[in-house]
Amino acid sequence: MKVILKDLIQQLHNEIREPVPQQVECMEGNQLRAFVKDFLQERRYIIVLDDIWSMNSWEAIKYALPNGSYSSRIMLTTRIADIAIGSCIESRDYIHEMKPLPVEESWNLFCSKTFGDNCCPQNLEDVSRRILSKCKGLPLAIVAIGGLLALKNKGKLDEWEMTHRSLGGELEGIGKLEKVKNILLLSYNDLPFFLKSCLLYISIYPEDQKIDPELVIPRWIAEGFIHGKKGMTTTEVALGYLNELVNRSLIQVAEFYRDGSIRYCRVHDILREIILTKSREQNFVNVASSCSRDCARLPDKPRRLAIHGYNENHQECKRFRHLRSLVIFGYTDPLFNSSLSKILSGGPKMLEVLHLEGAKLTNIPKEVFQLFRLKFLNLRDTGVQIIPPCIGKLHNLEYLNLIGTKVRELPVGILQLRKLRILLVYHIGKDFALCGVKPPSQIANLLFLEILHSIDADHDKTLVMEIGKLTQLRKLGISKLRKIDGAILCSSLGKLTNLRQLCVNSIKEDDTLDLLHPISPTPRALQVLELGGRLEMIPPWVASLQNLTTIQLFGSRLRHDLLESLQSLPNLVDVSLNNAYEGEELYFMAGGFQKLKRLELTRLQKLKCVRVGDRAMPCLHKLVMAECKLVEKLPWGIQNLNELKSLGLADMSNELIVKLQDKGSEEYQKIALVSEVVIANWKDGKLWKRFL
Repeated sequence: MKVILKDLIQQLHNEIREPVPQQVECMEGNQLRAFVKDFLQERRYIIVLDDIWSMNSWEAIKYALPNGSYSSRIMLTTRIADIAIGSCIESRDYIHEMKPLPVEESWNLFCSKTFGDNCCPQNLEDVSRRILSKCKGLPLAIVAIGGLLALKNKGKLDEWEMTHRSLGGELEGIGKLEKVKNILLLSYNDLPFFLKSCLLYISIYPEDQKIDPELVIPRWIAEGFIHGKKGMTTTEVALGYLNELVNRSLIQVAEFYRDGSIRYCRVHDILREIILTKSREQNFVNVASSCSRDCARLPDKPRRLAIHGYNENHQECKRFRHLRSLVIFGYTDPLFNSSLSKILSGGPKMLEVLHLEGAKLTNIPKEVFQLFRLKFLNLRDTGVQIIPPCIGKLHNLEYLNLIGTKVRELPVGILQLRKLRILLVYHIGKDFALCGVKPPSQIANLLFLEILHSIDADHDKTLVMEIGKLTQLRKLGISKLRKIDGAILCSSLGKLTNLRQLCVNSIKEDDTLDLLHPISPTPRALQVLELGGRLEMIPPWVASLQNLTTIQLFGSRLRHDLLESLQSLPNLVDVSLNNAYEGEELYFMAGGFQKLKRLELTRLQKLKCVRVGDRAMPCLHKLVMAECKLVEKLPWGIQNLNELKSLGLADMSNELIVKLQDKGSEEYQKIALVSEVVIANWKDGKLWKRFL
């Protein structure tokens, strides 16, 4: 119950962009209910409780909700009819039973998933309809079987007939849920062995946990699931595996980055049950949760262990000698250091993956440095302050994550990690600035680095030159760059032909980033560019970045038109300008920014007018303007942005907001067809939002 209420409190505070008060962590059931009730009092809200399995879960939340008169709504989904009936205690409550899709909608969904172009080849139509009939209109079953068939040879009818036969009579006379499970199981069985391993590994995550590909892919690699391909890095191969699982509808995309790449993914609850069962059967992954005695039921030689939440029994588990992967979620016990030491003292010499993100660690237990096979170490958002020199003992380490820790300097010992591919060490400083750490000299010894984000460049004049030797880099972050080092950095960037993402910040907000020097050859693979600091002008080489999808400029304070350099970039989809321009007018020229989907204009304090030329930004989906206090009218031509779906205005001029509140005004009419218009302002330290 406490877990559910704390999760609800976390999500409610995420909505208002405020941290959860520290006292919540120590609250018990009744206190948590009272906290939620007080928070929601006099607010209008909608809360969705997905996949409720027991009345106890519903009861835990029901009594925390105030009986107000603000037309708030609770939506509950469940697979169990008795829970649906039991939750409806008032006459105005309503049960909606999901119906199967009609035949035509089922066929359209099946064709779109299986054939892409919605057109079924004539030779496959009969068998396709027979396969579809087995799905009984259940969307998850249709999508799963479509993902499986999409990879079959469309010229070999016998392969399709074999799939139909494999569904056979076993689906007859069973319930809807079992039909879905059997079809998902068929999709799982159709996977090649290496994809089965990748999918089974997902069972290590708690239910409904968002899965970050940037975390799971390095773990797949560390576990040896990824097989090399000529001309491709292991990361690229692993990303291909992930995309294939998505295409097969076994993994779902939960959220995209602005450039269209996958930010988070998830697995459906029903599929999670299947892979959990398979994992237990094969002793592939074992899960111990805070609400169970699962440690007592662990096999004698667990290979991969996931601990979900604190359980005093976990530290008593002694059977870890053959453990290869230890992943801990939500382990917030203040005595975590000693608990972890006890777990590791069991001698898991085979351990290759150690994931401790968010744990209450103040230092790294000495036992960690005896894990000589360790390849993956995640200490993100822990309280770790110092990385001791003995980190150099971990000669096999390939991934080290120190994001959000208190580490401000890396020891010389880290140069001994010759296999290190990913080093993440930044933290968020004052005014949300991205800050790096002080690296040791000769960072170029780490020749296999693919990601280095972010290191300070102000203490060693040779550092920026050394970066040019790290030719495998795909992602690079540099903080505190001095003006005098700009030319050296441009020279180094010319050697990084694999670079996909570059983030550079000046040593101080008022210091200039001197990036006007030529880069030869131009980093044509670059997709994301973030520059923080003064710029005299947009670097000339930016205009030749044909693959650039995202550009973010912070504190550039350009005095000349900055849009001319960007408007013709063919793949640019996201532009963010924060205190980046000191002119009074921005003009998006006719025909420019053909693929731009998102535009953010923030703290352009001298800006008075924005104009959109004919046929400019035809794909713009979202526009955000914040703290542009002199702007009194919406962008001229905004009414011609036919794809605009979302407009956000934060801390804008009173004159503009007053005009928009009058639905008869000319300004309001410009955006009358925009489906979401949000007006926000900061007041008493809180962000208040309202919708037009």
